[in-house]
Amino acid sequence: MSEHMIEDLVEGSIRALHTRAPAGDRRVRDWFAVLYRFQDARDCSFTHFRVMEVLLERGFTYRFSLADHPEYPQRREFLDGLAEFTALSEADHPAGSEDWDDFDDWLDQGYVDPPHLYCDAGTALWRRMIETGKLDGQDAEPLPGTPLAEIVHEVALAAEAAGDIELIALWHAQGISAFLGVAGIADERRMRAIRAFRDIALRTGAISFDLPDGYRPPPEFYEDDPLKSWWAGADSAEFDDPT
Repeated sequence: MSEHMIEDLVEGSIRALHTRAPAGDRRVRDWFAVLYRFQDARDCSFTHFRVMEVLLERGFTYRFSLADHPEYPQRREFLDGLAEFTALSEADHPAGSEDWDDFDDWLDQGYVDPPHLYCDAGTALWRRMIETGKLDGQDAEPLPGTPLAEIVHEVALAAEAAGDIELIALWHAQGISAFLGVAGIADERRMRAIRAFRDIALRTGAISFDLPDGYRPPPEFYEDDPLKSWWAGADSAEFDDPT
């Protein structure tokens, strides 16, 4: 699947979840975090600003003045001098520098889109904002890390309600391995969500929804793998929910 399609897939999923989830549903910020981790594991661009107002409303992203940065008194000239989008981790530790390997997330120290400073929940700058009292209460709650399979099931429920079969089909085309977790471990929590998602894909026709060439594996891809064949729509008591 093209990386631009992944960006569109994540954007569409965020919009669908935002539309369906009640106002104040704190699970949504964690769902967004997991979806962006899924996107960041691929060769995708930074796309937060496509849906920034949603991210702000749901408490995944926080927007501050530059003067709110904990190091503003010492770094005022640098911060005020930024004229374009800048990830502060990259500005302080450019790729290839000795310290770059210390950063797992290029957005970990926040980012500036003049005249505002931003940070995402779960990042180092977010934690510093909590420590300095800029964030508290619900905004300081940690992200639990929901399995991707559970989130995609929620996306499918929202997409089904909206009649967006293509969104379900595009997630299904990712293949079951995308939702099984580390080393393809199919724990029961993930499998329940996977079964529920597959049920939606079946009843909506998303499994056979017409997608552009290259977005869904060919039939022979599934032939020698019972789990993948089941994912593609084949009946199998082995993988159906026993309850």
